[in-house]
Amino acid sequence: MLGPVILAASRSDRMRRLVSAAPVTKPVVDRFIPGETVDEIVPIIRDLTDQGLELTMDVVGEDITTPAQAEAARDAYLELIDRLKPLELGTRAEMSVKLSMFGQALDGGHELALDNVRPVVEAAAGIGTTVTLDAEDHTTLDSMFAIHEELRKDFPQTGCVIQAYLFRTEADARRLADNGSRVRLVKGAYKEPAEVAYQQRHEIDKAYVRILRTLMEGEGYPMIGSHDPRLISIAQELARTAGRKLDEYEFQMLYGIRGDEHLRLAAEGHRMRVYTAYGTDWYGYFMRRLAEKPANLRFFARSMVTKG
Repeated sequence: MLGPVILAASRSDRMRRLVSAAPVTKPVVDRFIPGETVDEIVPIIRDLTDQGLELTMDVVGEDITTPAQAEAARDAYLELIDRLKPLELGTRAEMSVKLSMFGQALDGGHELALDNVRPVVEAAAGIGTTVTLDAEDHTTLDSMFAIHEELRKDFPQTGCVIQAYLFRTEADARRLADNGSRVRLVKGAYKEPAEVAYQQRHEIDKAYVRILRTLMEGEGYPMIGSHDPRLISIAQELARTAGRKLDEYEFQMLYGIRGDEHLRLAAEGHRMRVYTAYGTDWYGYFMRRLAEKPANLRFFARSMVTKG
């Protein structure tokens, strides 16, 4: 399977240099990451929301090695929120954050990340929207969930992400469903060992359905992060069975993938949120998008052959 190989490459400085230097890379990256600056991304936000879609915005970047870099990440989100304010989109445009960007892996990282993310959550609330804490590799999750719980004391709409391929996630889902959390469920996009995660696609898919049923039957707000047509259909059926109205859950998909499906679901009355990333430190995000789906890798490979 190529997925694990690509995920390993996402941590390689040598591969970062090779991919970044390839002349075909930028046009392909633009498919998934439509801008590098907030000035470039604001027109994208306007265009997507004009089409009836909602967004969750991610300022890409994970390789934080100093507190100053973590503060710069915080400030980048604050700038985004400041630019969103006059658009008056409310929850139609929220933020997604990776706590690694806020210093989670540094000395004293848990408190540092909490201190840096709190102003972002406060500012988001000030313009009528919210923040979702992205899940990263399994070693970071206890810290992420603790920060999520702390933030929800003052900002109960703060969301979090859980990953179906991890063995622990069914228990995490029961806890989050019981306490009324906003929860995005994804399959998982990090290379995890067999000791903590399912390795086979069919096992991951079955876990996804079990976990989604728990979320739909719970007290929280499920966010279905998947492009899989079969799982989307199952999610709709689980929502009907649980008696949920169309505004009591939402679908989330990545910018650049299955755009027609985004519009179809929105036209049917579903809340359809597009995960839209921007920024200059795009490498790790881009490589995980390639690893998630063979079609993404084929798209990149064809571009290298035809334009190289």
